[in-house]
Amino acid sequence: MLEIKNLNTGYDKKQVVFNVSMNVLQGEIVSLIGPNSAGKSTILKAICGLIPSWSGEIAFNSKKMNGNEPPENLKLGISFCPQGNRVFDELTVRENLEIGGYILKKDKTSQRIHEVLEIFPALKDRIKQTAGSLSGGEQQMLAVARALIPEPKLLLLDEPSLGLAPNLVKELFDKFIELNKKLGITILIVEQKVREVLAISNRVYSLKLGKVAYEGRSGDLLSNKEELKTLFL
Repeated sequence: MLEIKNLNTGYDKKQVVFNVSMNVLQGEIVSLIGPNSAGKSTILKAICGLIPSWSGEIAFNSKKMNGNEPPENLKLGISFCPQGNRVFDELTVRENLEIGGYILKKDKTSQRIHEVLEIFPALKDRIKQTAGSLSGGEQQMLAVARALIPEPKLLLLDEPSLGLAPNLVKELFDKFIELNKKLGITILIVEQKVREVLAISNRVYSLKLGKVAYEGRSGDLLSNKEELKTLFL
């Protein structure tokens, strides 16, 4: 579904990602792990079009995406949930979800809101509340729910567990399994809670200093404590 070949990119003149190649197959959950500043979030931003790729190729369902703006990639079926509970605090839960449907027609947006609230029933009970009045866990659920409104084929998640208590992390990760298994949404997830994300993903890429340091099956890495430790040294 997603293929990245020899990607080089960064910010201004500072290169962060060096010749990264990776792929995501349809129906998979793939995790992207590694130390801070390894280039994980930068790759997600390049995929969705928030930053340009300097060289290399990014393709989605065999269609080259280099140079695309985020709305173009959203129409292709790629949705991005950024790091840090990114919700509009002063808007209601419904208004936040409506923003997620800005590329859809009004009736389709309403239909999608109804469908997504079935997945996140806690948000249904708070539909008229402002997003700023929600707990941290509820705000993260809302951010994910908003990313689902356009009915994506590929969901990009950037450290969704950031700042959440362990019980909320488990609840959120259970939702990701549900989205993947029941709705068939392919997921690429950047995450610092390594053991938790390896437990729900099929395959893993680990970055170090902007380069791929490891790729393989998540279960294999999860059972190899020494290898896992080495990747974060």
